[in-house]
Amino acid sequence: MNLLLINIAILLYSFPFSQAFVPLLNSRFNWGYGITQSSLDMAATLYGSQGSRSPLVNWAAYEVGFPLSMGDLSKNPHPFRQIPALTDDDGVLVFESGAILQYIYLKTDGDKDPASRKASVISWIQWANASLDPICFLETPEGKVYDTGLKKANKRIDVLEQILSKQDYLVEGGFSVADVAVASYLLYVPQFFQDIDLARWPNIVSYMKRCAERPAYGQAFGTNVQNYLISSLDAMGGQQDKKFFGIF
Repeated sequence: MNLLLINIAILLYSFPFSQAFVPLLNSRFNWGYGITQSSLDMAATLYGSQGSRSPLVNWAAYEVGFPLSMGDLSKNPHPFRQIPALTDDDGVLVFESGAILQYIYLKTDGDKDPASRKASVISWIQWANASLDPICFLETPEGKVYDTGLKKANKRIDVLEQILSKQDYLVEGGFSVADVAVASYLLYVPQFFQDIDLARWPNIVSYMKRCAERPAYGQAFGTNVQNYLISSLDAMGGQQDKKFFGIF
């Protein structure tokens, strides 16, 4: 995609992304989102928008088959009026993206997974919010995002690189909501910081591409976002396996 066609606008909402940063992409990106309030019956309700963390919740829901309807933001029940927030049967209210992912996981795959896998998935969801988010998005003391920490070496990201050198996904047994949590933050970075080059971490780049290529990612974030990311990651070395194999 021609980078001249990509217009990134940064809008500071009262429901901030990473406490201040809510980017909205140009309509040429054709955001997905997909599920409407009238399309499903008996579905949990998600209050969110494309410019927030909400699409990562949609991604997880598509992956595990958790039905969602989109709620009217004027009726958002989040106690701080932020997004995302989710309501479900029996008066359930869940807010904060990581908590919502954990709730969806425990109601679906987590209900069947063995204890060891369940513990790993939950741990990675928490790590994404507590540790990865502050690396991906650097903030001023006022809470405004001004850059990404992925422009220079980082010991925690080096460890993640080592883990992904040995396996395709984070948890034994294949793709899970843990990957939704971690890959979502990683994939936001090349969307918002187009000059970023993550080639120092080739296994992470390949991992990001595998996740971005998933059909459910395209459903949640839109095919234009998906195609842009795949192209960008290819340029960083996301095709390294194919290129290496092609030597022989």
